[in-house]
Amino acid sequence: METVDLVLRLSFATLAGAALGLNRDLHGKPTGVRTLGLVGLGSALAVMAAAATAEPGAASRAIQGLVTGIGFLGAGVILHTSEGRQVHGLTTAACTWLTACMGAVCAVGEWRMALIGAAVMFVVLVFGGRLERAIRRIWRHPDDDLSG
Repeated sequence: METVDLVLRLSFATLAGAALGLNRDLHGKPTGVRTLGLVGLGSALAVMAAAATAEPGAASRAIQGLVTGIGFLGAGVILHTSEGRQVHGLTTAACTWLTACMGAVCAVGEWRMALIGAAVMFVVLVFGGRLERAIRRIWRHPDDDLSG
């Protein structure tokens, strides 16, 4: 693999994770720019290292391991309130998982998929909360917490 291609893949994976981390950081969440940037970089490195071997299917197995392993990491940021009625950290856990997936996509050089995925990711993060609150206002249930 050419050095320029290597740098591009690793950089985009890191930047995608850092951008997700910035969103989480701006929302006061513990998982921020450095954490998710490193998750993206680590995911890309793992997949690229596996793909660099001559073993068929190694990259596929690396991606499978990432998707599973990061799911467990994300579970560590999910908290239930004492009443058990509210759950916090699901979006951060999903961002951690998405960062690993974006890293894998960058690692295999699927640029169109990475760019479209990043665009959709930002639309969801920027407008998703507003849409949820608007829908809740329309179909308000007494148990809903509109603080978001």
